[in-house]
Amino acid sequence: MNAHDHQNHSHGTAGGCSGHAPKTEDLASAQGDDVTECLVMAGTPVIKSQAEAAGLYRDYQGQRYWLCCDACGPLFDAEPERYANAA
Repeated sequence: MNAHDHQNHSHGTAGGCSGHAPKTEDLASAQGDDVTECLVMAGTPVIKSQAEAAGLYRDYQGQRYWLCCDACGPLFDAEPERYANAA
């Protein structure tokens, strides 16, 4: 069971929270160091520059964590150590 299933959070059909996974063409053109994975919705790719522009990140203990959608922020905030330790 992943974090979102545990939280009874529903997902869209695009593979991310409410369908917020990056577009395939954006992923294809992104530089390798600009792509990461959402720690809250494991397996969902995140383009760091797009996440930052949208405010979809958290800084915790000197480290930045990028999120795939708005719904992941409150989940990360509630248990930052859980998600930071998953990195």
